[in-house]
Amino acid sequence: MASENIRLPKHDQEILNQILNPSLPFVEEDDNENKKLEEGVESEEVKAAKLLEVAGVKSAETGNIDVAIEFFTEAMTVAPLWPSPYNNRAQALRLKGDIEGAKTDLNKALELSNGEGSVACQAFTQRGLIRKKEGDEEGAKADFTRASELGSRFCKQVLASMNPYAALCNQMLSDVMHKMRSGEA
Repeated sequence: MASENIRLPKHDQEILNQILNPSLPFVEEDDNENKKLEEGVESEEVKAAKLLEVAGVKSAETGNIDVAIEFFTEAMTVAPLWPSPYNNRAQALRLKGDIEGAKTDLNKALELSNGEGSVACQAFTQRGLIRKKEGDEEGAKADFTRASELGSRFCKQVLASMNPYAALCNQMLSDVMHKMRSGEA
């Protein structure tokens, strides 16, 4: 049977694509069963902070990183116990190259979130990426593991790629698929 005629389920196609194209970004879908909702009633301070965060995100998306940082900092002042603006400012600081500032904000976001919920998931992911870039493989693995436990599919993929046996298996599978496509198999 020719390989072009095989129909794989979407999930299997995504996994195979990640194996064969490991350098492509892995896009996470919203998965409500894996998302933890932030508990509690929002205070007026948190509502105001969220509006500031939205303005900060919009500023960052248009390339105004300094303005975005100002919005996130103001959100932190309005609601100092709300972890989200710390996480968002960390991303903006990372874009500016202030890695130490980003790590400080990520640690604060994790402290305020008690390492739970969607903000913690994002903070663990960001901190894991920083640690990996700095060569701290064990620290990165620990952060990616926590993020994956909180529902990050991206981190599950990263953890799989960090496994040397999985990398070898992926390379062998890639070689076999290449041979099949070129008619060598």
